[in-house]
Amino acid sequence: MPMTAFDFFNILRSIPKTLRFNLHYFPLKTALKLPVVVSHRTYLRELHGKVELPEKVETAMVKIGFGDVGHYDRKRSRTIWQVSGTVAFGGKASIGHGSKISVRGDLKLGADFNMTAESTIVCAKEIRFGRDCLLSWDILVMDTDEHPLFNNENCRINPDKAILVGDHVWIGCKCVLLKGAEVPSDTVVAAGTLLTSSFAGEHQVIGGNPPSVLKRDIDWEH
Repeated sequence: MPMTAFDFFNILRSIPKTLRFNLHYFPLKTALKLPVVVSHRTYLRELHGKVELPEKVETAMVKIGFGDVGHYDRKRSRTIWQVSGTVAFGGKASIGHGSKISVRGDLKLGADFNMTAESTIVCAKEIRFGRDCLLSWDILVMDTDEHPLFNNENCRINPDKAILVGDHVWIGCKCVLLKGAEVPSDTVVAAGTLLTSSFAGEHQVIGGNPPSVLKRDIDWEH
């Protein structure tokens, strides 16, 4: 699809935040390649911690705050970047408009990661996605309850737990992945599913509440 005047204008408007992001996180030689491009509609709320890239760096290999999902108003949709932990990109990645990234733990995104729009990742401990993962819109991935709970002996009973997602996983719209969720490779998570535990097996569709394996021996493509 050819670039429109609107797209070109948005690229120009992204230059100040793109420069700020790259110069903050990377050595000058890397930063000048502009490996991360940041939409002007992105709120850089907290620029701390670390951002890690693969050894081979390309211009615009990571895009934050761009894309277009037709039933959302991207002109008024704002992406939020709030990072004090570590975000590691394994390769090309796209974090769509209106998405929220809040990290004080370790977030790892494999190569060809695509989060389309209006979704949220909250990482206090560890969240890991393998390569070629697709997240639809309005998804929540959160490895913490945020507020601690204690028993009558004053011991915390709701510690943070890692979320682990394999390779080539498609997560449907309005899914919720909470602490302890593990999704195997080559899996589709059906829209509206709540996951809090691990599943074995591959090439399957997981869905329902409570979730179960709905179909086996499947594959999916973008």
